[in-house]
Amino acid sequence: MPIRTASLTKRISANGQALHRALMSRGADQEPDAAEAALVAERRQLKEERDRRKAEALQPRPSAVDKLLRTHHAQPRDKPKASKDAQAAKNVKKPKARMSRAEKHAEKAAAQEAARRSPRKPATK
Repeated sequence: MPIRTASLTKRISANGQALHRALMSRGADQEPDAAEAALVAERRQLKEERDRRKAEALQPRPSAVDKLLRTHHAQPRDKPKASKDAQAAKNVKKPKARMSRAEKHAEKAAAQEAARRSPRKPATK
């Protein structure tokens, strides 16, 4: 079961402290109990997970240039078959014709150019 934490260092440290407390409490002449064995197993698992993440982080990743050069070309979709109900097709509202952004900018530039070229009236007070 993978461990889903952002930082394993704190968990390894806390596990090490708990393991140390367990070692000191049992003494040198006694056999390790189940709780201590569980702490050792958890510590080994945490360290393996840390090493796996480290190895994964060292793998080459696609750079920004690679991401820019990689393009996705959309495939054309199949056209839907004509519906049998022709009446429904006739009742579809068409959107109003609106000027595109480029057309608006072109119109504005033309108006500014015309205003610049037109003769100006003298300012009278």
